[in-house]
Amino acid sequence: MPIAENFPEGLKPLGKINLDDGHFHIMWGPGKTTNVDGSQAEMFADPDVVAAYAARGEEHVPLGVSGTMVAVDWDSCVADGACIEACPVQVFQWYRTEKDIPAKDVIGQTFKGTGSDVKDERKDLTDKADPIREHDCIWCMACVSVCPPAAIKVDQSNVEKHERAAKTL
Repeated sequence: MPIAENFPEGLKPLGKINLDDGHFHIMWGPGKTTNVDGSQAEMFADPDVVAAYAARGEEHVPLGVSGTMVAVDWDSCVADGACIEACPVQVFQWYRTEKDIPAKDVIGQTFKGTGSDVKDERKDLTDKADPIREHDCIWCMACVSVCPPAAIKVDQSNVEKHERAAKTL
């Protein structure tokens, strides 16, 4: 199910994911287990993703949306990596290749941006494409056009929403 056209309306800033150069992006929530049409959110419906969480012994919980101008719905993301491969300026990285922690624990973390930006280098299907360098986005929309579950929204006009939310955190 595509990320909401009116994102981030109806969501609240949960916290920041920091890049050690002073940039950050916001995690929005709450997360979801079902889509607006009543179907199960993709990461809960995909048996391979469910198995990956079970193999790690991690609780499989709703996560929310990572980023604002480049937003990835982590509850829809199935760790395909097409966005990572398509991005010409390496906005995304597999967050677990830098810090192998559960996705529910990334809020408040600071990353160096040294995680892998290679499609086939994810840790496993619990990994998520994180728009760690959303500030570098050139608005080409390549990631949006290749994401199998349509979990990405790129909207330069959301910069104001990002700035307003940042003041609350």
